Amino acid sequence: MKALKQFISLLILFIVCGVAKATDKPGEGMFTKTHAINTYVDAMVRGRLDGLTDVVDPDAKFTILQGKRLVSCTKKQMMDFLEKIKNVEEDCTTSTSLVENNTELVVVKVDMQFKTFVRSNYVTIANTGNGWKIINVYSVFN
Repeated sequence: MKALKQFISLLILFIVCGVAKATDKPGEGMFTKTHAINTYVDAMVRGRLDGLTDVVDPDAKFTILQGKRLVSCTKKQMMDFLEKIKNVEEDCTTSTSLVENNTELVVVKVDMQFKTFVRSNYVTIANTGNGWKIINVYSVFN
C-alpha cells in the first residue's frame, strides 16, 4: 500500500511538472490574435515596432491599393519602411472591427481616420502552429 501511495504521488508530481513545463516556453501565450493585432496597430499608428517582426509571418504579403494600381511588398520591405518612420505617431483615430473569426483564420479591419481620408487595413491573422501571425495586410484609402 505504501508503494502504491508513493507511485501515485510521483505520478501526480510528474503530471504537474509536465503541465508546468508545457507553458514554460518563451513567448508561448504571447502570440495570440489580440497580441498580433495590438502589435500591428501600435506599429502603424504609434510607430512602436517592438515585437512586430515576431507577429508577422516571414512570408507575409502587404498590398496597398493606390487609385487603380496595386503595390505589393514583402515583410522585409515593410519592416525597412517602418524603421524609417519609427516612433512617429500618426494624427488619426483608430478603430478595429472583426470581419471573420474562426479557429484557423481571423480578418480584422483596422480603420485609421485622418482629417481628410480613411485608411482601411484588412489584416489577416492565421494560426500558424507557432502562434497567431499576420500573413496578409490589404490597405485601401477612402
